[in-house]
Amino acid sequence: MPLSPSNSDLFPESDALKPLAERMRPRNLDEIVGQQRVLAPGKALRRALEAGRVHSMVLWGPPGCGKTTLALLVARYADADFRAISAVLSGLPDVRKALAEAEANFAQGRRTVLFVDEVHRFNKAQQDAFLPHIERGVIIFIGATTENPSFELNSALLSRCRVHVLEAVSATDIVAALKHALEDTERGLGELGLKVSEASLQLIAKAADGDVRRALTLLEIASELAVDDAIDDTTLAQVLADRTRRFDKGGEQFYDQISALHKSVRSSDPDAAVYWLTRMLDGGVDPSYLARRMTRMAVEDIGLAEPRAWRMALDAWDTYERLGSPEGELGLAQLAIWLAIAPKSNAAYVAYNQARAVVGQTGTLDVPMHLRNAPTRLMKGLGYGQGYQYDHDAEGGIALDQQCLPDELEGMLFYEPVERGLEIKLREKLKALRAARAEARRK
Repeated sequence: MPLSPSNSDLFPESDALKPLAERMRPRNLDEIVGQQRVLAPGKALRRALEAGRVHSMVLWGPPGCGKTTLALLVARYADADFRAISAVLSGLPDVRKALAEAEANFAQGRRTVLFVDEVHRFNKAQQDAFLPHIERGVIIFIGATTENPSFELNSALLSRCRVHVLEAVSATDIVAALKHALEDTERGLGELGLKVSEASLQLIAKAADGDVRRALTLLEIASELAVDDAIDDTTLAQVLADRTRRFDKGGEQFYDQISALHKSVRSSDPDAAVYWLTRMLDGGVDPSYLARRMTRMAVEDIGLAEPRAWRMALDAWDTYERLGSPEGELGLAQLAIWLAIAPKSNAAYVAYNQARAVVGQTGTLDVPMHLRNAPTRLMKGLGYGQGYQYDHDAEGGIALDQQCLPDELEGMLFYEPVERGLEIKLREKLKALRAARAEARRK
């Protein structure tokens, strides 16, 4: 049966079997830590909740930022029944059952908040099942996701919901939540009289990495290991050993971080480059993927300004393949630093893209007759290869008046070297060569 938020069972006074994070779940908006951007007094969402005017919404934010708690409070402030399903554990039959219960409530004049956790894991058909019920007002739909809704949710579902972006909770706010749990004798650890220093609370908050639930879990574990009612440095070291940072190998954070690495290299910031590389390695990304992406950076952003960057990228990749982790990761770190420091040029990248665009626009232009291959007497008789100048026999080793582009593209330029790195010399040589060609053709 759906659970009514007005019922005291929604926030039981005490339940020893529940973990601390669940017992300390905020019972009203004032108890929520963080999220001041959307829930501070006077903000539109808070005013709507306090007035009981709730709407269907998607809550987008990292783990432990309060999405489930906010959904529960929406139901409480709206005096509606609360029904929760998980897209990880539920299928279309579960969705239909939840909607049928909401229909029964609706027929009796009562609203239902339907909370769908990890909603991005539902496919299009499962997401579409909610649409008519949202439109008719049968449910107040609340979807929670850690992924960008623009990419993961149907446009039809998004058009019927407001997206509220929640943020990772700051260390300062997490410390406040920890202190509350330590002082609360009803739901928290107040009766234990634990002694915890401010520095220890800061360490727990930083280890939680923006996740209040994780912070409270770490505090609970530390309380169970406490000696003489004190959480000392030794206890804390055991609790925080081998902790992991927030990272999703296939999600929003993954693409944000690889973007940060690429752009740090492009901006010639070796400190930021090695930081983002280390963050991704720490998060468990495949080092071979990073090696491939940095090889792409060497080609796209460094190019002919420093051709050695390509070779170093391939060597670092090979070094990792030979040494493995963790030794091979040092080669990747050195590569990231080198790529960031190296002179940058995307001139070849731009030239290639421009050539692709021209090829797409102009189609199959004929190869000039003097450049065509003439392996047979018939082809020679048709003029294939006629007039070709063998450059090695020309003065200076270049037949300056020889045209190599199709007639329709004569004089078109694609490659413009920049004044950085090796391309400074390439620019000078190309400038002189193009001027000499122009003069030879003019004569």
